Amino acid sequence: MNVCHVVFRAPAELSGRLLRSKGWRRSLVAGFATAALCASSSLLADFSRLGQLQDKGFAISAEARLLDVDSAGNALLGSLNPERQLSPASVTKAYLAAAALERFGPQHRFTSQLVSSGSLDGGVLRGDLVFEGGGDPGLTTENLWRLVQRLHLAGVREVQGALVVSQWRFGPVECITTDRCNARSRVANAYSAPLSSAGVNFGSWCVNVAPAATAGEPAQVGLCDSQASLITIDNQVVTRPANSGTEISAERITDERGDVMRLTGQISTNASARDVYRGAGDAAEKTAQVLMGMLSQAGIQVRDPWRVSSTQPPSTAQRLAAVDSQPLQELVLRIMNYSNNYMADVLALNLVQTPQAQLRQAGQAIETYAQSLPGHGPLTLYSGSGLTTENRTSAQGVNVMLENMFHQSTLFPSFVAAFQSPANGVMRFIRRGSPTFQNNVMLKTGTLNQPFAVRAVAGYFRTAQGRWGVFSVMVNGSGSTPYLSWSEVLDPLSLDLDGMILAN
Repeated sequence: MNVCHVVFRAPAELSGRLLRSKGWRRSLVAGFATAALCASSSLLADFSRLGQLQDKGFAISAEARLLDVDSAGNALLGSLNPERQLSPASVTKAYLAAAALERFGPQHRFTSQLVSSGSLDGGVLRGDLVFEGGGDPGLTTENLWRLVQRLHLAGVREVQGALVVSQWRFGPVECITTDRCNARSRVANAYSAPLSSAGVNFGSWCVNVAPAATAGEPAQVGLCDSQASLITIDNQVVTRPANSGTEISAERITDERGDVMRLTGQISTNASARDVYRGAGDAAEKTAQVLMGMLSQAGIQVRDPWRVSSTQPPSTAQRLAAVDSQPLQELVLRIMNYSNNYMADVLALNLVQTPQAQLRQAGQAIETYAQSLPGHGPLTLYSGSGLTTENRTSAQGVNVMLENMFHQSTLFPSFVAAFQSPANGVMRFIRRGSPTFQNNVMLKTGTLNQPFAVRAVAGYFRTAQGRWGVFSVMVNGSGSTPYLSWSEVLDPLSLDLDGMILAN
């Protein structure tokens, strides 16, 4: 807790007449007022407001402290059960970012490539064409098109074999959450997409929905990234008159036809086109379908049907074309800013050094990193995204990790850039609180609603005197606690942090 010191010194020879003078009395009164104000600020600089959630049955682990120790040896500003093990939800991604930057470095890139053991003769590749997934968390159709274009420039016009999508690094990855397990047959979101080292577009299909010219007609639909009919689109969206409103529901189901995007609802004639994303049934198979369409469009004919493999290409395979990911620091920023679960878990799987990595192994790789930090304490991680409710850590542990990154001058700029400012962050719900909170705090949030509510937030702050601090808060509910909104956490937290920031 920060303490203000106001010291009054009067020379021993000071006469009683001077002590009774108006000037000295005014100074004395002002000094006591300052002392009272400092005492008030110190009393408010804790988690007393946030702590009231404990009265509603929520479990809390919270800690805030300065990253430099003052002359009195004080660093801790406030705490509530700082060593208590609770679910951090997507604050897990901060651990992932730190571990990945530590392992690979900010400028690391993941390479995806087309290789073959066959010979190339007169534009004909005599053998299979293998897409070797490089575990790129941000691989898009733009990257694939560049890869195909480079293959074309290498002189390939025909493949006398099959297109093989190799996900030997990881994939298929076993589902360990209800959302991802259910998504193997049907899904109504994008964040439950299956994981693969050869996935593209975050493992999701994108369908564009646009109004027809005339009300009453079916909407116009098509894949966002391909003119080919790669999947079935069951379009039940009707065009309505202008200003009628637009409401579109979408679900991807997988049946004997393969992946099917079922769309229902309405779109107004004067509405803008909408992109709808839903997780694919199999990420590697989706890549094979997209890549086959691109090869055909580029005039490269493939004789045999595509297939997916979990086998590493032989060492004799020659590289025909390659494409690199964005630098790791940019991937980390996207993972943290948008809390992209697919990207997070794919990046975490890259931390496993053995083939066919699984999520628990990825979590253990991050655990190993965290437990190497002096004073961290225990933690359990089943994923890098935080979607798994079995993840556990403490506020004290999170702060140890944050402080460690702060002191790494070569990594900290890339790390802290991935945290959001409440004043201008991409997540609108964090834009609240006083100007002090909005402009002096950088944070990462975590949210879960099932099987219990989790609201977690952690990051850095700058005090009124320009000192750096770290804070971490985890609020966990149970089956018997009510729904917990973000305002119920961020509003008291912002006031508590205000007190700490202004008092230091």
